[in-house]
Amino acid sequence: MDALDVNYLNELLEQDVEIRERIKDQVSSLDKKTRGMLGILNKIHSTPTDALPPLLDSVRPILRSCCDDSAAITSLVPPNQFWRWKDMWSNSLRTAVYSAALVEYLSSGTLISLSQANEMLGIKNVWVDRFSIAVEDYLHGLISLVNELSRLAVNAVTLGDYEAPLRISVFVKDIFAGFSMLNLKNDTLRRRFDSLKYDLKKIEEGGFPVSFTCWVLKTSSVVYDVSLRKLADSTKHDVNERG
Repeated sequence: MDALDVNYLNELLEQDVEIRERIKDQVSSLDKKTRGMLGILNKIHSTPTDALPPLLDSVRPILRSCCDDSAAITSLVPPNQFWRWKDMWSNSLRTAVYSAALVEYLSSGTLISLSQANEMLGIKNVWVDRFSIAVEDYLHGLISLVNELSRLAVNAVTLGDYEAPLRISVFVKDIFAGFSMLNLKNDTLRRRFDSLKYDLKKIEEGGFPVSFTCWVLKTSSVVYDVSLRKLADSTKHDVNERG
């Protein structure tokens, strides 16, 4: 190996290091925003349903500001090198997708699509060879959404929203059915998909106590307990009328 080859290789290595460090700095900015969104969204578990809109409104400006980071990262990645650098921002985008998906569900009860997630984060189609949401990262974000909704199904009942578990159950079953039709070859993604079964069980048959005026049996499910509450309210109303 002659001196010219060595110098050329050193230049390439130095360029890679420089690009990596600049991308790392910009991804850190995105990480900071996603952590902020996670902190705010975690409050949904202690916020009554009718008080959620202001909470979600406080997340949307942060989501919009992620567009700046998307553009900045894109400007640093050379053309046709998406797959070379994507691991640097995958976790950040998964969290951003999860946050956008949770805001979308709590706002409209619908599932955010991949194209909508890209749009919400300011990621343009022409950037596909440099920066975009990989399909696997989108799916990881949706699994995180289901994980969080299984918690919300429990906590919503304690806050008096007995319809929430029913809505969440239908929504999660639809996502699970969609995942079941995918050919998941990624081991990590497949294992996380398998965990959705436990989330479904937690929503429908989750063993946790919820009170009427005392604790119900620990084996009662969220949906079953909601039905009992409605039945109890109806019976009480009939007794009052007879009285």
